[in-house]
Amino acid sequence: MIALVAGATRGTGRGIAVQLGAAGATVYCTGRSTRAGRSEMDRPETIEETAELVTAAGGKGVPVQVDHLEPEQVKALVERIDREQGRLDVLVNDVWGGDHLFEWDVPVWKHDLANGLRLLRLAIDTHIVTSHHALPLLVRNPGGLVVEVTDGTTEYNDDHYRLSLFYDQAKTAVNRLAYALSHELRDFGCAAVALTPGFLRSEAMLEHFGVTEETWREHIPKDPHWAVSETPAYAGRAVVALARDPDRMRWSGRSLDSGRLAREYGFTDVDGSRPDVWRYIAEVSEGGRQADPGEYR
Repeated sequence: MIALVAGATRGTGRGIAVQLGAAGATVYCTGRSTRAGRSEMDRPETIEETAELVTAAGGKGVPVQVDHLEPEQVKALVERIDREQGRLDVLVNDVWGGDHLFEWDVPVWKHDLANGLRLLRLAIDTHIVTSHHALPLLVRNPGGLVVEVTDGTTEYNDDHYRLSLFYDQAKTAVNRLAYALSHELRDFGCAAVALTPGFLRSEAMLEHFGVTEETWREHIPKDPHWAVSETPAYAGRAVVALARDPDRMRWSGRSLDSGRLAREYGFTDVDGSRPDVWRYIAEVSEGGRQADPGEYR
């Protein structure tokens, strides 16, 4: 299996890349942060680290520094994949990089306009630029899979205001990208889905709450919802399950979440649990059901 994870530096992208590696895939891990220098997010994670984790998991990780807003860089990346592999089986559009750009609960007329527009470019334009250049390689063979990573299912996002106009547009638009791509890929026997993780125990979130992956439960007394959180590997296992499913076309065009796919395919998170965040939100945090969050693991 040959995969490109665009935005593999950290978080969900890294989790997906590593799990594809565990499935034996060759994974091109792209992003802007390398050991030679950080992106504007100014975090320590690098694409080289991700590629090493992919290889350690059993695959082959290939780090490539790419700014996915630069079409020529993306074009060169795809040409390299074609030259070295001759095919592309899985494209994961996970580029984001906008956490430092949006302002929570700030109306559009007060929000920094330059930051908001930059966020939209990072969240949406990057995915379109990457698809434009990568899909001609992916559609050479039937059975290809495109995964658009976002925050929130279509059902949830359609009924909720997502923090700010800019964040709201970014996360709802990516769901729609998957729907549109599913129509354009259908005649080639390739599928496109949108995938959202739940409460993600990313590097940034663990740091924000002052815990580690080993001590994450210490934050639960302060925020009971955190009990339903998941590792980035969980979404990664969802992507692997989709890629291995010969009947994956049944999902094409749909908005999916890691918990739902875990129920469907039977995989678990790394601790053997099966977090189901979006069902928990619907039934407990918003639905009023009295339940221990642990019941949704």
